[in-house]
Amino acid sequence: MAPPPLQENPVGALNPLPQVLLLRHPAQFALINKPLPDHLCHLLKPWESPLPFDQFVLAHAQSARALLASGGMPVTADLIRMLPELRLVVTTSAGLNHIDLAECRRRGIAVADSGGVYSEDVADVAVGLLLDVWRRVSAADRYVRAGRWARDGDFPLGFKIGGKRVGIVGLGRIGMEVAKRLEALGCIISYNSRKERPSVSYPFYSNVRDLASNSNALVICCGLTDETLHMINKEVMLALGKDGVIVNIGRGAIIDEREMVQLLVRGELGGAGMDVFENEPNVPKELIELDNVVMTPHNSVFTPESFSDLCELVVGNLEAFFSNRPLLSPVSLE
Repeated sequence: MAPPPLQENPVGALNPLPQVLLLRHPAQFALINKPLPDHLCHLLKPWESPLPFDQFVLAHAQSARALLASGGMPVTADLIRMLPELRLVVTTSAGLNHIDLAECRRRGIAVADSGGVYSEDVADVAVGLLLDVWRRVSAADRYVRAGRWARDGDFPLGFKIGGKRVGIVGLGRIGMEVAKRLEALGCIISYNSRKERPSVSYPFYSNVRDLASNSNALVICCGLTDETLHMINKEVMLALGKDGVIVNIGRGAIIDEREMVQLLVRGELGGAGMDVFENEPNVPKELIELDNVVMTPHNSVFTPESFSDLCELVVGNLEAFFSNRPLLSPVSLE
């Protein structure tokens, strides 16, 4: 006789707390030893169940009212349709490209993101990458460590920061923090966004190619959408020119990475500072070999301070939702 199929014990009738499905253990809580909000809701943890993920979700489909996600696991339309009682998606990430927002809008499901928690930390890394590429800090460090200073003499010149024209692609929370930091260093700021912001004085370019033509560097701060996929293409990078620098702290696929690599190898682009890549964690080997490229492993948000703030925000959004109060960091689905 075949063994009976695995079953998940129902908990809805036994536990009066509202139920929240976690797609995986949120790394932000684990890395700072922050306890999950078990006091607030009953957390459904599929990784602790013997059931396959889909079976686990179906077993709790009638009781899960909220879902906690991160960029590592997508919240697809199929997953949303499996959860007829779902009313809220909370994500721990700044980007939203892992969530099917159209399906959330169709179903009337609220979405809460990380708000401005990460903005300052990501902006710090963006500026750090740009300074590193222009002043060749990492390359100079390797030069010294390899013993080349004594053997080969002075290191090649870097570039002055003040007076450089920097175009920011995506003048949201993070983009504004980048602009504030670079302006303090004497850079001249202009920007491209979905729409012009009347409240800021920086010149606005509706076309990214025109922004590149009038900039020494582009800093990519926008989110990944169908419209921004490969928005930074060969034409844009050629407009930036052979001395131009690209910094990306948005999402890897906003840049046509294959074209960027070829332009860097041929010397038709001046340098790149990358925290995100198109096929993470895989990085093109050509980038690793180039001295004018500085890379970090998609960790621009990794500080204990931002993770602590994020954990408080997640709990605050859940508390607000289950108390019928406004979310702390709602995402507009219009």
